Amino acid sequence: MLKKDNSILKYEDIFIWKLQIWTKQKLMIMIKKIVLTYGLIAGLIVAAMMAFSFSGSNVDFTNGELIGYATMIIAFSTIFIAIKSHRDKNLDGYINFQKAFKIGLGITLVATLIYVVSWMIISNTIAKDFMTEYYQHSVEKLKASDLSEAQIEAKIAEMDRLTELYKNPIVKIGMTFLEIFPVGFIISLISALILKRKASSPTPIQSNI
Repeated sequence: MLKKDNSILKYEDIFIWKLQIWTKQKLMIMIKKIVLTYGLIAGLIVAAMMAFSFSGSNVDFTNGELIGYATMIIAFSTIFIAIKSHRDKNLDGYINFQKAFKIGLGITLVATLIYVVSWMIISNTIAKDFMTEYYQHSVEKLKASDLSEAQIEAKIAEMDRLTELYKNPIVKIGMTFLEIFPVGFIISLISALILKRKASSPTPIQSNI
């Protein structure tokens, strides 16, 4: 009788172990789907705004940077939505900081990749003269400022150096990456801090994902 009971317990342990593995795999698939879906949405938002900005004859250099970063913030609001949706629908309303942050970071990386690829295409098609026009705009702005002649010349020399560096595709990709990635990183951090919620006694689902 004792051997039979031990055998039953053994099979129960195996069943629980397999169930936990299956649950973990299922939730990992869910997370990948969430990251790709919301990352794609965020990436398409910033890519569409970038394409729209260069579709006209005149580029708004004065407000362009502000509009660009405002669009990034709107696009990365998907991070908050994704974490909250996953927490409430799949984790019984609980998620820790680390797991929430990882989801946000995943979305950020997907959106950043789309943004970088989009800019590499746009800058070689409809925005070929972007750097030249931006350089001229910046020089005119410097000359209209209250800076001394020496300060203006120093800044122009620095701009010349950066313009030359920008011709290197690797540098161009790196600079484009650094335009958007920090925004998503910060929003991921804030979203994870706001949405984290620890369960008093984690369920198998919460402890395995």
